[in-house]
Amino acid sequence: MAVRMRHHLGQALGSLRYEPTPTRVRADLVGVTWVDTTDAFLVWEPRRIIPVYAVPPGDIAAAVEMTDPQPAPADLDALPKVLTPAVGFETHSCPGKVIDLDLPGPTLFKIGFLPDDPDLGGRVLLDFTRFERWRAEETELVGHAHDPFKTIEVLTSSRRVEVRHQGTLLAASSRPKMLLETGLPPRWYLPHEDVRMELLVPSETRTTCAYKGHAWYLSRRDDAEDGADLAWLYPEPLHAAVPVKYSICFWSERSDLTLDGEPVPRPVTPWSRTPMEP
Repeated sequence: MAVRMRHHLGQALGSLRYEPTPTRVRADLVGVTWVDTTDAFLVWEPRRIIPVYAVPPGDIAAAVEMTDPQPAPADLDALPKVLTPAVGFETHSCPGKVIDLDLPGPTLFKIGFLPDDPDLGGRVLLDFTRFERWRAEETELVGHAHDPFKTIEVLTSSRRVEVRHQGTLLAASSRPKMLLETGLPPRWYLPHEDVRMELLVPSETRTTCAYKGHAWYLSRRDDAEDGADLAWLYPEPLHAAVPVKYSICFWSERSDLTLDGEPVPRPVTPWSRTPMEP
């Protein structure tokens, strides 16, 4: 029987996963490089969809100490089935010890995690967000560590895309860009000119994608239910997403999309308003 690749890959989600990375990885704080290694692993804790760097303690220029007292383990039954970055680093889904880094000045409490699994070779997982700057070789990273199994492709299309929200037409275009990103539904980016901008208003919400850059959000101007942060754009995208610069994308999880007149079912993802299926 044939196996769909998406389902095959998803079967590993509940496992502790790792992949060695060949890159030199560095992390800075207050202008000092505290992590410098060519022996890092990328590690996904169970249920996590985003990896973190795990580095040998000897490649950290600070004392690595166990947090005392150790925090209580997370209630795994209370956690979502899929852990997005919205579930902070401090929530751990496998056995291990929480780690502090004792710098010459401050102590960085609970900034690391040492899983019990011996296959990780005693490497310490580090909270990406607690450092000011990360580099892979000489390339600066934003958001989180890069997943080597994730790709982004932007395709020019002539399909007719229409976006409605609660029956109101918000956009219609026959010159969209289709952005394909591993593990996510297709995203349709539409030119400003094909979006009813008079119905939208800028939001203060900002998010960061490690592959696309910093996103700005738009909401329904009329305060329609579920209309907050309904769409986004990348004013200064990273290189993989340059073709969609300033184009606008709507959440297909929260709006109604038609392609060439055919309705597209709303996908169920960690960003849906309804819970994900098992």
